[in-house]
Amino acid sequence: MAPTASRFEACYACCVLLGLISDTHIPEAREALWPEVYDAFRDVDAILHAGDLHAIEVLDWLEQRCGVPVFAARGNGDDGGGGRPVTPEDPRLKPAHVLTFGGLRVGLVHDLALPEWPPYRTLESMMDHHFGGRVDVIVHGDTHVEEVSELKGVLLVNPGSPTFPRNYTVRKGTIGFLEIDRGSPRAWVQWLPGATPIPRR
Repeated sequence: MAPTASRFEACYACCVLLGLISDTHIPEAREALWPEVYDAFRDVDAILHAGDLHAIEVLDWLEQRCGVPVFAARGNGDDGGGGRPVTPEDPRLKPAHVLTFGGLRVGLVHDLALPEWPPYRTLESMMDHHFGGRVDVIVHGDTHVEEVSELKGVLLVNPGSPTFPRNYTVRKGTIGFLEIDRGSPRAWVQWLPGATPIPRR
C-alpha cells in the first residue's frame, strides 16, 4: 500500500516533524542500518529517504521500526549504477516526490545538480524538471555531505549519509530533520550518537 502524507497537508496549526535520511548503501555499506537511526526517528511523523538505499528492505525497516509513512527518491545507485542490481519497483520509491506537509510543498529527489550554471541550469529549471514547479523545501542527497542552506527562498536540506559520511569509510554518520510549524520550515542535521564528526575539508 502506498504511503500518504494527506493527514498533514492542511494541518497549518500543527507542528510536523520529518526524519531525513539518504545514501544508506545497504548492504554495500553494512548489512543493516545503525540502531541509532531508529532511536533518533522515534518521534517523527514521516521519513523521507533521498535515495541510494540499494535494498528496498531499508524502507520496510524504517516503516516497521518507526511506525510512520516512508517516502523515497530513486538514486543513481538504485538504477543499477556502478554495477549494482536495480532496486525493484515499490510505491514508496519514485524518481521524485512532491509532498505537502503543513501547507508547504516539499520536494524529494536524489541528485540536485548544484551549484547553478545559468542560463543552462538554474534552481527554477531543476524544480520544473523534478517537481513540475516551485516547492518550498527540497530534500536531496547524492553527495554524502550534510548541508542546510537557502537559495532563492527555497530551503535546501541534504542529510548526508548515516553509513558513508562525506564519502569516507563506513562509520556512523548523519541524518536530518525538517520541522514545519505553522507553515514555517526549520531544518537541521545531526551526527548519530557515538559518531566521531568528520571535519569539513
